[in-house]
Amino acid sequence: MDWREEGILIGTRRYGENSVIVELFFKKKGRHLGVVRGGSSKKLNPILQLGNQLDAHWRARLEDHLGSFSIDLVKSRASLIMMDRSALAGLSSVCGLLNFCLPEREGNERLYDKTFNLLEAIASNKQWFLDYLSWELTLLEELGFGLDLSSCAVTGSLKNLKYISPKSARAVSFKGAGEWSNRLLPLPKCFLGLDYGKEDLMQGFFVTGYFLENKVASSIGQKLIPSSRNRLIELIRQFES
Repeated sequence: MDWREEGILIGTRRYGENSVIVELFFKKKGRHLGVVRGGSSKKLNPILQLGNQLDAHWRARLEDHLGSFSIDLVKSRASLIMMDRSALAGLSSVCGLLNFCLPEREGNERLYDKTFNLLEAIASNKQWFLDYLSWELTLLEELGFGLDLSSCAVTGSLKNLKYISPKSARAVSFKGAGEWSNRLLPLPKCFLGLDYGKEDLMQGFFVTGYFLENKVASSIGQKLIPSSRNRLIELIRQFES
């Protein structure tokens, strides 16, 4: 068995004396693991850095085997990100969540494209905090926990949407919330494509964090999402203060 595809490096760990198990995110093959022989060498170590774009050739005797990768560098994002504290935190959070959430060997073209574009923005030192929040919303959607902000879950109204139900992930209007408003999540303006401030942005991270922790993590038998995500949000909070 063998195939070749370009992908994003999202994880590494030592394997044996000088090899490395890598996790790559591919558009067609999804999150896929394999061994890189000699991956800890001085030649390959700079290539096997998180966020780098790699051309990977996977081989195995049987399809369900771990298999091995031979890799070539397509683009080094790590070299552009490592000296920027916030960019490095963003990269770590993206890779951590992908490793945490994604099933193995299931392609996801939409999420791959979203991830590629986000990492390009981070590496280019552009304003990417809102792009990252949009990426988390897409991640929730692709995992089956997307938000429905089209209309009020209680009244069906399209106007005055102010909250999000923590149970159904649907929007709720001010009128529909009534006396239950203190049990609902805020609906930030940035979720609706409206002009937003720093408070809206932080509310957005609070909402996506809630569903990552209470829906995604519980669905895969985990209690805590990666700490790299919490470090990023705290860093963004400092930047936005």
